[in-house]
Amino acid sequence: MKKRFLFIVFFITLGICNAQDYSNYQPSATMINDLVHTKLKVSFDIPNEKMAGEAWITLEPHFYPTDSLSLDAKGMEILKVTLENGKDLKYTYQNSKIKISLDKLYKKNELYTVYIKYIAIPSSVSQKGSGAINDAKGLYFINPRGEEEDKPTQIWTQGETESSSCWFPTIDKTNQKTSEEIYMTVPDKYVTLSNGLLKSQTKNSDGTRTDYWKFDKKHAPYLFFMGVGDFAIVKDKWKNIPVEYYVEKEYEPYAKQIFGDTPDMIDFFSNLLNYPYPWEKYSQMVGRDYVSGAMENTTATLHMEKAQQKPGQLIDGNLWETTIAHELFHHWFGDLATSESWSNLTVNESFANYSEYLWLEHKYGKDKAEEHKQEEKDGYMYGKVDFDKDLVRFHYKDREDMFDAVTYNKGGLILHMLRKYLGDDAFFAGLNKYLKNNEYKATEAHHLRLALEEVSGKDLNWFFNQWYYGNGHPKLKATYSLDESKKLIKIEILQTQEPKFQFPLDIDVYENGKSTKHQVWAKAIENNSFEIPYKSIPQLVNINPDDILLCEIIEDKTTEQYIFQYKNTPEYHSKIEAINKLADVQISNKKALETLLEAITTDKYEGIRKLAISKLDETNPTVKQKSASILEKVLNTETQTPVQAEAIKQLANIDAAKYSKTFIKFSSSKSYSVKSACIEALLQTNKEAALEIINNIDDKDPGDILMNAMAKAVIIAQDYSKINLISKRLVPLLFTAQSQEEANTYFSAFKDIMSGDYLMATKNLVNSIVKIYLQVKGYNSGEILLEMMQNGLQLKQQASNSNPTNEALQKQVKIITEGLNKMK
Repeated sequence: MKKRFLFIVFFITLGICNAQDYSNYQPSATMINDLVHTKLKVSFDIPNEKMAGEAWITLEPHFYPTDSLSLDAKGMEILKVTLENGKDLKYTYQNSKIKISLDKLYKKNELYTVYIKYIAIPSSVSQKGSGAINDAKGLYFINPRGEEEDKPTQIWTQGETESSSCWFPTIDKTNQKTSEEIYMTVPDKYVTLSNGLLKSQTKNSDGTRTDYWKFDKKHAPYLFFMGVGDFAIVKDKWKNIPVEYYVEKEYEPYAKQIFGDTPDMIDFFSNLLNYPYPWEKYSQMVGRDYVSGAMENTTATLHMEKAQQKPGQLIDGNLWETTIAHELFHHWFGDLATSESWSNLTVNESFANYSEYLWLEHKYGKDKAEEHKQEEKDGYMYGKVDFDKDLVRFHYKDREDMFDAVTYNKGGLILHMLRKYLGDDAFFAGLNKYLKNNEYKATEAHHLRLALEEVSGKDLNWFFNQWYYGNGHPKLKATYSLDESKKLIKIEILQTQEPKFQFPLDIDVYENGKSTKHQVWAKAIENNSFEIPYKSIPQLVNINPDDILLCEIIEDKTTEQYIFQYKNTPEYHSKIEAINKLADVQISNKKALETLLEAITTDKYEGIRKLAISKLDETNPTVKQKSASILEKVLNTETQTPVQAEAIKQLANIDAAKYSKTFIKFSSSKSYSVKSACIEALLQTNKEAALEIINNIDDKDPGDILMNAMAKAVIIAQDYSKINLISKRLVPLLFTAQSQEEANTYFSAFKDIMSGDYLMATKNLVNSIVKIYLQVKGYNSGEILLEMMQNGLQLKQQASNSNPTNEALQKQVKIITEGLNKMK
């Protein structure tokens, strides 16, 4: 599962995080009966959002003899429960459980098959979603009655965490594994996708078709999948294994631009792990209104619609590339070796998160991977994170709470430390050992430790105890002094957090422009002291230069040292640290500004060039005067469009009127990031030109960056002919507003929509608010969204009361009311 973390930067004051909850121990599920095989026959009543199902579930007692069976079955009407031979079984169905009395006492290794006929009614499911997976109905009918003009009709499922039992009875636990076969009867115009291989297709006399999918290997119930819709299927392959991309037909020409790296990824990961891709095919589908980011259903990954991109987005970089890698890597870590409980979720998600780094490092080089790692670290350090949570935690209020930046981001960063500590050969050999020991089994973090210890010969209890079974991270204050008589650097590392950590720490010492790397070992005490010899006066002492150690460090370096650090250190982290510090003094220090400008034109990595541009303070006359010609040159010579877009933003800050013609010229760029920057720049002095650019854009779904710029322009112009565009982007714009005046403009548009008769716009706005609210619930931003919805309901009710015969307004009141219920 790839959670899409949302970072809202305006109007947020983060609440105080609660300490880890030790009041509710969450054990692994007790195994009384084991799933062996699951056979399903399903058909769909699409307009009424129901599914008729038959299930043949083969089981055996795990160890002790048993004469009863308990199955999870949420939101169902149970019609019949028998043995496979037709013999009726007594059962009760309540609290989402079917409790069945078997016909006799069954012993270990004695198989039996239960038959259940049922109707799945996802609208009756009562369990709630979370910030990571914002709904938990299991089975989803998208635009089932064709009421939304620009949206296809689709059906898809979402099993994680325990929602597969919303569409078929099962033991919905991660420590269960079963093979499966599914007969899906659908309208003949649709294609289907499920786990495993499509074995047959049979056309029926009523205009439907029955597709038979079969999956012979074992996997957990939450990884079962069905997808139905009017998709184009773009075929690819890795060796002899079919690789397929299910996309809406509009995106068929671009499917290989979006997903085409998949065969190379499979090859890279197979070689890296020395474990070939373990499944018989790999398909990826893009679903509308998906409730999370993406999901690693075995052999049949589902992605949210944001994965679908046009060339204007792809030229700026495939924003979904890391997610594609993430879900693929789960097919080893998660699908093959599966966390035995949600407490151990990180053994699935940390590896998938770290695979993003591995792929970027392989394809683009270390700087690109390190930039991504920094984003992951920022998500942990500055996101919605409770640092008191253990990485593996057996105490939590709700299993959905495990899907956070501790499990994902911190987990991945910890693997990076393990890789450095063990070395690449031992690390990847250890992962191979872990996979082979635990293939098709349920696993936990201890299994990982044991495999890495067996390969490396090193004790890792100290590492796992503090990083996996502990919480927090080191918060360090580093100081150093020179003993010139002994030619020693005396370094003090003070740990200010509890508990204390032990860790290896790299320290680079630069003399005469060259570095020498030293590794020291910090003990789990408050103050660690180290002495490092030198020959000539050090120009720089660089602690944790590549940011391997997950920590916070306070240091006291001079501006001159940061200038030296940018110009001489090779590590991405050291360079951006220097740029950020130099940006703070660019107005008062001439050399700091010169170094920033140098980075813009000479740095080999485009991410650093873009960062340096973004850090220029164009409110200062000196910065304006010295940077203008450089930014003009960048705009005309830079090959990377995101860097061009950043230059346009800064030129607009320098003199938007002066560069108006330049912005109009570059608005014809194929790049949507450049086009959006031009629109926003023109809004300052030439709104008519900005609106003209928008009117010439014929792409209905150009992605978040361009849609935000378009929505911002039409809101400012009060052009409500594009009300649906406004409603889709209004909330993200509101929470990224740069001033109170800008925010007031967006609030005014919100009020206009809620006071008027705008059916689709109201639905878009409510969906946007609910989705974001579930990610920030409990924070001040969540309270703002809740208040917005309550005020919106009052405004819409007033409009409806003023026009009581208007059924559309009554429907809009209902839409807002239902949205508020989801937020409770």
